[in-house]
Amino acid sequence: MKFTKSALLGGLFLASAASLALAQGGSKAPIKIGEINSYSTIPQFTQPYRQGWQLAVEEINVAGGLLGRKIEVIARDDAGKPEEALRHAIELTSKEKVDVLAGGFLSNVGLALADHAQKNKRVFIASEPLTDALIWDKGNRYTFRLRPGTYMQAAMLVEEAAKMPARRWAIIAPNYEYGTSAAAAFKELLKAKRPDVEFVGEQWPALGKLEAGTTLQAIMQTKPDAIFNVTFGADLAKLVREGNQRGIFPRVPVVSLLSGEPEYLDVLKDETPKGWIVTGYPWDQIDSREHASFAANYYRRFSEYPKVGSVVGYATMQAIFAAIRKANSTDNEKLVQALRGLKFSTPFGPAEFRAIDQQSTMGAYVGKLDLRGNKGTMVQWRYADGKAYLPGDAYVKARRPAEAMK
Repeated sequence: MKFTKSALLGGLFLASAASLALAQGGSKAPIKIGEINSYSTIPQFTQPYRQGWQLAVEEINVAGGLLGRKIEVIARDDAGKPEEALRHAIELTSKEKVDVLAGGFLSNVGLALADHAQKNKRVFIASEPLTDALIWDKGNRYTFRLRPGTYMQAAMLVEEAAKMPARRWAIIAPNYEYGTSAAAAFKELLKAKRPDVEFVGEQWPALGKLEAGTTLQAIMQTKPDAIFNVTFGADLAKLVREGNQRGIFPRVPVVSLLSGEPEYLDVLKDETPKGWIVTGYPWDQIDSREHASFAANYYRRFSEYPKVGSVVGYATMQAIFAAIRKANSTDNEKLVQALRGLKFSTPFGPAEFRAIDQQSTMGAYVGKLDLRGNKGTMVQWRYADGKAYLPGDAYVKARRPAEAMK
């Protein structure tokens, strides 16, 4: 990795300042953040995610904390189940008296936590759930989302898909909130740019239970010119392996959500399908100052390179810290006002929460998959600033409940 001299010196500063910070703010009760995520079921993402937020918390506490108080994160594992997430949210809110809730990976879990946030008037920073129902159809005053959702990432991919000669498209997506949301956004946006396209086949495997051979056989019977893929994790690995063996990839072009993320490329290794157009994270090729500093500190702390989860965990805490500073309080009504329009920093660069729908403008990287040695990588990539891929106010007002915007 190529780290800047200033980034390395920044790490030395953190270490030397640790003893001073320990002597500050020790007598005041900490600011508590309740963090809920699928740590046991999706460790390839949530372990780097945990390390990302741990780094952010360590840095802020070394610097003296916030409002003269240390930051304490109380983490819980939802096991990928909405009912578990809700149980933990109740315990964290009522017993632990956390000031803010954060986290969520699966979209159905995120929606459960958002509903709890609304009923209990507790700010919830949804770090990862990608369904757009979270900010639009089922949005509420207390829920803010960090990552670009399915509409935004679909719009980034449609920009490339619309240039392809393909007219006949097929879709493979997991049959739950995230998959249906992503497929709907892609179809809507591609048809708007290319009225000539048609969607000739759709396959909806249960999450984590993809039968790759059956799925691909059904898809290929529809004779698609291209495929939009939304599967991830173990399902993605099964799909790629079967498609490679059948000679479907790279013969049939694929546009794929999230498949350029290191979490998944590390699993695919030399089976990475060349030429897929993806959203992802070319961590080893980004040379911005913000990213270099984050990557250097992360590597020094955990002896491994960052993944998307690392960035999301770190940026989630940066957003919360910025909101507390702006509000100069942990009062949740004041935090809501502070978060609307809040500008904060991320390893990808500056971002802000739009006031109208409480969606962050943090973007994603778009490029093509390729092989470097026996590992997958992204090439011909660009950073897609989330601000450019969000719909206008009229679209949001038509979907988001009016009471959520008060």
